[in-house]
Amino acid sequence: MYRSQTCGQLRSSDINKEVILSGWVQKVRDKGFMIWADLRDRYGITQLIFDEERTSKEIMDQAKSLGREFVIQIQGKVIERSSKNPNMPTGDIEILVTNLVILNKALLPPFTIEDQTDGGEDIRMKYRYLDIRRNPVKNNLIFRHKVTMEVRKYLSDQAFIEVETPYLIKSTPEGARDFVVPSRMNEGQFYALPQSPQTFKQLLMVGGMDKYFQIVKCFRDEDLRADRQPEFTQIDCEMAFVEQEDILHVFEGLTRHLLKEIKGIEIGDFPRMTYDDAMQKYGNDKPDIRFGMEFGELNAVAQHKDFAIFNDAELVVGIAVPGGAAYTRKEIDALIDWVKRPQVGAKGMVYAKYNEDGSFKSSVDKFYDEKDLSLWAEATNAKPGDLICVLSGETHKTRTQLSALRMELAQRLGLRNKDEFAPLWVVDFPLLELDEETGHYHAMHHPFTSPKPGQLELLDSDPGAVKANAYDLVLNGNEIGGGSIRIHDKETQATMFRHLGFTEEEAKSQFGFLMDAFQYGAPPHGGLAFGLDRLVAILGGQETIRDFIAFPKNNSGRDVMIDAPAFIDDAQLKELNLKLDIQS
Repeated sequence: MYRSQTCGQLRSSDINKEVILSGWVQKVRDKGFMIWADLRDRYGITQLIFDEERTSKEIMDQAKSLGREFVIQIQGKVIERSSKNPNMPTGDIEILVTNLVILNKALLPPFTIEDQTDGGEDIRMKYRYLDIRRNPVKNNLIFRHKVTMEVRKYLSDQAFIEVETPYLIKSTPEGARDFVVPSRMNEGQFYALPQSPQTFKQLLMVGGMDKYFQIVKCFRDEDLRADRQPEFTQIDCEMAFVEQEDILHVFEGLTRHLLKEIKGIEIGDFPRMTYDDAMQKYGNDKPDIRFGMEFGELNAVAQHKDFAIFNDAELVVGIAVPGGAAYTRKEIDALIDWVKRPQVGAKGMVYAKYNEDGSFKSSVDKFYDEKDLSLWAEATNAKPGDLICVLSGETHKTRTQLSALRMELAQRLGLRNKDEFAPLWVVDFPLLELDEETGHYHAMHHPFTSPKPGQLELLDSDPGAVKANAYDLVLNGNEIGGGSIRIHDKETQATMFRHLGFTEEEAKSQFGFLMDAFQYGAPPHGGLAFGLDRLVAILGGQETIRDFIAFPKNNSGRDVMIDAPAFIDDAQLKELNLKLDIQS
């Protein structure tokens, strides 16, 4: 056998045992007459000792040849360590080596494989298989496994059945570009990789599966960022004979179960907020409610003076920054520069200091007196010692800009505590969104989302006012899950397709299989999908999902380790009946 114990297993109670260990050499310290080597595997590190008084010359010579990341097997006796290391679980013992086998030599790695490495992100992505040996990455993957197992346990206990759905499917419009796969056996035709198993899980409900889940890869060809990858993992779920409350109850339970089992945190009922309230109070539909700084709308108290910037604005809105009255002019100017960055897009920022003595000092004292500014403080819930930051302009853009400022200030003030968890349901989303460029409506979620009961007739008279029977689960300012009650009859689905601009022929071509299935007794159904990558990252106290994916892509969608995507040769192109037309 290669090992009798792991490198993280032995303790002082094992002293005098004969053991066999295998692993990678972390580092070697050679004092000439004595050599120490740290042996590492997934479970931990054990110190080895080679002593010329107690170790044969042959093994001492072998030990002198050891380098970082050599794969070795040793046999030896567990002895008490003379200089104990209280920071290591195995720090009370070491192994006096009596036999050494070098299983594989290794080149010097391009970065140090330790918790604090000297390797930059690019080089670690290229050698990801080495990076996985480091504790931070290894532990993230183990943490992901634990979360995944708890998800499976909870859903299985709730009578959900895990069912796999196909990866090679038909291209359907779901909001992002599809990755497509040419079919060799069907010349000129293509599969698409699924953006989600949406239509299949609805078909499983038609098939009577009742409660379905799947931890599944999904694919979207869209621009990347810290929390987005071209392939990602969903906890995909669907239930039959349910209303919105049934689904919220089940998945609130799942989230509560994960927080308890993974983080040891007990949380009661989740608060709920409408989409309209979330936009009005926080400027986005996934608000972080771990801290305050709710928006205060100032139109009524700021548009009565001769300040054209506010008078001409559709919305004047502000937030109170705790303790911000102590900011220097330089610090406030830096905030103004921050909101004027292209990524935020504000033209400027007005501010008012609410001093500890109750007086006010603002950048618009020429137009507003202390009585006016006291009304600003009242509208934004500012207290003495706070700073009021005000933006103005078109409603949606201004809310988005102030939301970005709110999150930035919270980060600077240390209000986004990674060990605090504040879940929230956001409900009553608009069913449709207007594309300002085309003037056409498109589905805010997807075309199978049901309107709220009693609102179907509004699709003809006021489509923008129709609310969706949809819901998002937000955790610490991140959408971790979203879903809806689905349309389950052919007539309503046809009406929805028509309002989304599909002709009858286009709807039949794209979704005829689903429409046909609805004719054979589709039950009322709905569901929800969690983003597993994002959920795990938040539970792990980190911002980016990449750290919890074994082999992620970079921001250009490339796997720099295997150099993909890549060109294929002419023979493969010919076999697939494809010809490239690349414009230089």
